[in-house]
Amino acid sequence: MKKTMIMGLVVVLTWVAGVSYAKPFIYPQNGQSAQQQQTDERECDQWARGQTGYDPTAQPVQGSAPPQGIQRDGQVVRGAARGALFGAVVDGDTGKAAVAGAVAGGMRQRGDYRRQQEAYANQQQQIQAQQQALYNEYNRAVGTCLQARGYSVG
Repeated sequence: MKKTMIMGLVVVLTWVAGVSYAKPFIYPQNGQSAQQQQTDERECDQWARGQTGYDPTAQPVQGSAPPQGIQRDGQVVRGAARGALFGAVVDGDTGKAAVAGAVAGGMRQRGDYRRQQEAYANQQQQIQAQQQALYNEYNRAVGTCLQARGYSVG
């Protein structure tokens, strides 16, 4: 299960880092020169940025930092202390109860870390979907502008 989660996280992060957005093909239908096409593309880019509020050259939003790993001393020690206290109150055997508490604290910590990994992966997927939607809207605006200027956009 742990290996599957880590592999899933690696796949998501690789996908997020390696995404490249496809640029549309633009064909001049009215014999526009290459220089005119560059001018039209630049002007349509500026217009599309103004219409959508999206800048395709800006760094994408990153979200929170990924989970950094399990901090062994925190919940394990607290679990051991709780277990020892519980053992002393219930049957006087603090040693066994402390070990059981430490194990429970470690298991709880691993569960917390797994949930953090899942939350991070979900957050990255949501950010990627939002970025893709913004880019699609921007491309639609550029295409609309270029079509109005006599280009075929596909």
